[in-house]
This record gives sequence, structure tokens and C-alpha cells, in this order.
Amino acid sequence: DVQLVESGGGSVQAGGSLTLSCKASGYTLRTYCMGWYRRGPGKERPLVARISRDGETGYASSAEGRFTISKDFAKNTLDLEMNSLQVEDTSMYYCAASTAVTGVVCAGIEAWGQGTQVTVS
Repeated sequence: DVQLVESGGGSVQAGGSLTLSCKASGYTLRTYCMGWYRRGPGKERPLVARISRDGETGYASSAEGRFTISKDFAKNTLDLEMNSLQVEDTSMYYCAASTAVTGVVCAGIEAWGQGTQVTVS
């Protein structure tokens, strides 16, 4: 069983920073692709940032240069450092684990966390 629990959300002023964390249990973080998603219209959850099994990262265009995704293997935690936050970044943020096809290609999502709220004003 793969379980994910997010933390670190909160309210900040525009231009401020937050770091989100996703604690993983039930599996080894090194084995999976990991990603951060945010709530969208309806049930969709657009990708914000992802990191492959081998550590290759990718970002939504709106996050590029402002957000940094990383894995902390000692704590088995996925982190998202968010800087220069904008009002448009306000959302519920979710972490997810995906199976790895290769070291750089990710497949279907195995598990979702419950989300953590980020509010920028």
C-alpha cells in the first residue's frame, strides 16, 4: 500500500514563499515518479511539477523558474519549494506517486495524497 500525506500549506502574501512536503509510506520513494498537482475545474488536477525515478524534473510553464521539486530520500519525502508566489497560484495542492516506465518516463498514478491548501493574497 502506498500512502501520501501533504503538509506545509497556508496563507501568504503575493511575492512570498512556501515549501510543501509529502510524506510517503508503504514504499521506497526511489522506485517511483512523483509529482505535485493542483485542483482545477471539475475533477481535473493539472500537473505543477514532477520528478522522475532518476531525478529528472519538469514543470508547468507557470511554475518554471519559481518552483523547485525534490526528493528527500532520508525522510522519504517529496518537497515543493515555491517562491515568488502569485494570486494565481492559489489552489489545493496534491502530491501523487506514479509508476516508472524508465528512469525518466512516468506512467499511471498509483496514489494521491489528500491535499494541502495554498492561498496567496
